[in-house]
Amino acid sequence: MKSIKKRAIKMATLISSVAVGALFAAGAALAEPAIIYDLGGKFDKSFNESAYNGAVGWSKKTGKSFREIELANDAQREQVLRKFASSGANPVVMAGFSWAAALSKVAPEFPDTNFALIDMVVDEPNVRSVVFNEHEGSYLVGALAAMKSKTGKIGFVGGMDIPLIHKFYCGYAQGAVAINPDIELFENYTGTTPAAWNDPVTAGELAKAAINRGADVIYAAAGGSGLGVLQAAADAGVYSIGVDSNQNYLQPGSVLTSMLKRVDVAVEKAFEDGTSGNWSSGINVMGLANDGVGWALDEYNKDLITDEMKAKADELAAKIISGEIVVHDYTTDSTCPVG
Repeated sequence: MKSIKKRAIKMATLISSVAVGALFAAGAALAEPAIIYDLGGKFDKSFNESAYNGAVGWSKKTGKSFREIELANDAQREQVLRKFASSGANPVVMAGFSWAAALSKVAPEFPDTNFALIDMVVDEPNVRSVVFNEHEGSYLVGALAAMKSKTGKIGFVGGMDIPLIHKFYCGYAQGAVAINPDIELFENYTGTTPAAWNDPVTAGELAKAAINRGADVIYAAAGGSGLGVLQAAADAGVYSIGVDSNQNYLQPGSVLTSMLKRVDVAVEKAFEDGTSGNWSSGINVMGLANDGVGWALDEYNKDLITDEMKAKADELAAKIISGEIVVHDYTTDSTCPVG
């Protein structure tokens, strides 16, 4: 029985390797930019799809093509990076913090290839590390949630239980408490492995549990899993808050707003700089001050956001940008002052 399982694992690995090899053999001589999506797929309606939109935006502006691949499993990371770099792709952009370990190994092997990593820092001379002030954008949607809530209870469903997603929650909690110091918050996470990004069923159940406790606004920071939260909120007649991409259209009239994390801008900028000779490595921080994060207001949620709510959110944003309000970043010390 064990030998059968071992052969199955080897066969799966071989098939994965053949598929990756075939992809690069088709365009081995092309010096095009490349984007590698993380687990969850490029059409997750959230983080990966925002990255895809950035690549497509660059392509439409320039009329040029790019290369892409959707990661099938963690074991592919180093292999895919080496294949792209050795086949001439430049720059190579990775969506997701989970690429850090593989990139730390591969980047020094290809000093003439530029790499951009979104959501984590890798200190190599040919790496651009793009990080976001998610806590700032989350503060604003937390304030909007507290203003909209009638029960004084709101929820949060994160994806993978990691410091980065606690950063979303902590910002959300701070914004909510700034509006209603007595507000009650329910915090949950979909899982502890990468599978947590693509588990809408579990996320939906967590949302339902919070709703049953009285929460009438639920913030989903869970990648593809967040779709389950949006559906559960719509079914229950309460509000949800989307994340990364503008998800207002997914459940019109039920999605209060979406916390925008401009991964699309980061990808488009990396493609632009990497193909025009304007590349710069180092850490690139995107926050409210440079439109790296924000919140969505459009035809799908305009009737949900009152003029007073918008004015207050704009006021808070201005104070964050000026430094009058400092939103605590959970990742700096693994603590949250509220919630």
